[in-house]
Amino acid sequence: MTHELKHIVQKALALQDKGLRNVLATVVALKGSSYRKPGVRMLICEDGQMVGAVSGGCVERDIARQAQSVFQEGVPKVMTYDGRYRLGCEGLLYILIEPLFISKDLMTAFSTCLKTRGPIEVTSFFAQKEAVSNDLGTIIAFQKDSEFTLRPDFAPKGQEAPQVFRQRMEPCFRLLIFGGEHDAVQLSKMASLLGWEVHVVTSVKDPKSPADFPGAASVTAQAPELLDIQLDDDTAVVLMNHNYVQDLKYALQLEPHLPRYIGILGSRKRREKLEDDLFQHKPDLNTELLERIYSPAGLHIGSITPEEIALSILAEILAVYRGVEATSLSSLPQKKTSS
Repeated sequence: MTHELKHIVQKALALQDKGLRNVLATVVALKGSSYRKPGVRMLICEDGQMVGAVSGGCVERDIARQAQSVFQEGVPKVMTYDGRYRLGCEGLLYILIEPLFISKDLMTAFSTCLKTRGPIEVTSFFAQKEAVSNDLGTIIAFQKDSEFTLRPDFAPKGQEAPQVFRQRMEPCFRLLIFGGEHDAVQLSKMASLLGWEVHVVTSVKDPKSPADFPGAASVTAQAPELLDIQLDDDTAVVLMNHNYVQDLKYALQLEPHLPRYIGILGSRKRREKLEDDLFQHKPDLNTELLERIYSPAGLHIGSITPEEIALSILAEILAVYRGVEATSLSSLPQKKTSS
């Protein structure tokens, strides 16, 4: 969800610079089931522009209509939407609609947090009923001593807003791609559409530019022996150089970092050779590295084209990091819902 908030904040700031006011709508509670869960957000501008979504399209227009009173009076409100009667879902949504103003200090702290890949803490004060009150609102924090309200006059008192929704957002998921061919371009493009932070490393003999990889955060040419990368728990790696020796060299450099997912293109036989050669080059190799190698990379969905292969790889990465076994949703048992 971090990438959605990033897009909303950037858009809101751009609209502010044009002299336009904005309102933020947040799903703060849910009873039953819904297409999207608490923590999703939507930006409404006074000129009618909307960014983001809080449902599958069921309530967005009505929220824009309800936001008009917030524009006029400057007072937040909580709206309820009962999907049993009005929507395509079966849940009861509680949506906080509040004025949004991005101060310079907030934008600076937000940008710094994104660059340093720190967590974001969001706390929304609301009532679990339809209400209009200045006690409603949201605080966003990047560090313990770095808190910001979304409107200048908000100071939570807990009187008309007895409920609190807390959300911790981790850094944007990061994908590190080694390779510069057409399939790497497609993987980068599709990952960026997911909101992932994509970094591409190409061969120094065939360097590429950012224009070759739309959506990528960076494109650099680095030799394996001089590799300079930053990895954390929210970073996956895909080796797709179409050069066995290059893949082997980069894999050796990844051993100290132990990313949770290392996808490598090629056959099972190629993987076996890679594992043997890793030990030959480094007898004391950490065997945990081998457990994190997925080769051939991707889920078995009958992929043929570069775009389809990219889809299968991204799906496998999600399954690994979410800790689920990929299967058809239709085969899962139905969850019981509480009344």
